[in-house]
Amino acid sequence: MSFTDAPQIDRPTDPATHVNVPLPLSGEDQARADLYALLSRLLLAAPDGALLDALAHADPILSEGGNPALEQAWEALTLASGVMDPDAVAEEFDAIFISVGTPPVNPYGSRYLSGYLNDTPLAELRADLARFGIGRVRGVGEFEDHLGALCETMRVLIAGAPAQSGTIPRQPLAVQQAFFEVHIAPWYERCLADIASAEGANYYRLVVRLADAFLAIEAEAFVVGEALTDSPA
Repeated sequence: MSFTDAPQIDRPTDPATHVNVPLPLSGEDQARADLYALLSRLLLAAPDGALLDALAHADPILSEGGNPALEQAWEALTLASGVMDPDAVAEEFDAIFISVGTPPVNPYGSRYLSGYLNDTPLAELRADLARFGIGRVRGVGEFEDHLGALCETMRVLIAGAPAQSGTIPRQPLAVQQAFFEVHIAPWYERCLADIASAEGANYYRLVVRLADAFLAIEAEAFVVGEALTDSPA
């Protein structure tokens, strides 16, 4: 799906036309938000010793008879987190994402969708973010279309977040789906493949494995949910 062909986010333009009623946060949605938060953290910066230790002692994810890809990816990441040296992971992260000159991987949607950084897809993303009341924090070096930043946006759409003007409310599943399909789905697989194949990738191959398994579940769940919504009663 090209960016221009993707469905656009459908949002009210006049706040007076609707009332923000807090949506209940289910256990499943909390788990989704937590995984998006973790992926955001790992894609934006190398894990420190505290995070590695927390991952090493994290509870397992159980597939409960479904596709075991996420369960297996989580187990592999948590086991590796228990033996990885934080300095080694930091060096790996820098080699993949922050090397001198052009890094092996630039995990920005605009780069994958148009071939250029800071291009039209980023401008269109910023327009959608503005409708939610989400903006780039002053002093943050990464653009909003960084895959890690987009994972954080998904967390906010699922769980809501505090903001300077009050709160950013949780968004309905249909809005989450539209954002995912416009701004993440068209390119994330290529980006993850590039990270996994980058020279020196070791721990981050496991991060990619987790991200790929989780985002594939998200994509499938959105499609299934849409089909159920569209089916006659």
